[in-house]
Amino acid sequence: MVECLFCRIVKKEIPAQILYEDETVLAFRDVHPQAPVHLLVIPKKHVARVMDVGAEDLPLVGELHRVIQFLAKTENVQDGGFRIVVNNGPNAGQAVEHLHYHLLGGRKLGWPPG
Repeated sequence: MVECLFCRIVKKEIPAQILYEDETVLAFRDVHPQAPVHLLVIPKKHVARVMDVGAEDLPLVGELHRVIQFLAKTENVQDGGFRIVVNNGPNAGQAVEHLHYHLLGGRKLGWPPG
């Protein structure tokens, strides 16, 4: 099986502007930003979709949210507001089959989003 794009970024086979990394989580700037702040926060473990998150992954989901909070402060969007987007499946716009959170901020975001 060919590894997904994000697994290859985790392995440093593909360059990315990494802003945060620990044992379980990696965060980097989106190469096609949709806002002044557009980061991707991913688990290093390959989980394809939200629907594939198992009970054993719940601590990992908590870690992803902890990192999102840290990055919101680092990018100075914690007070003005930010959006977290997680797409699940092709009809939702999931382009990479690896669970990832988009952290968007730095400007007023419209609603509805899609």
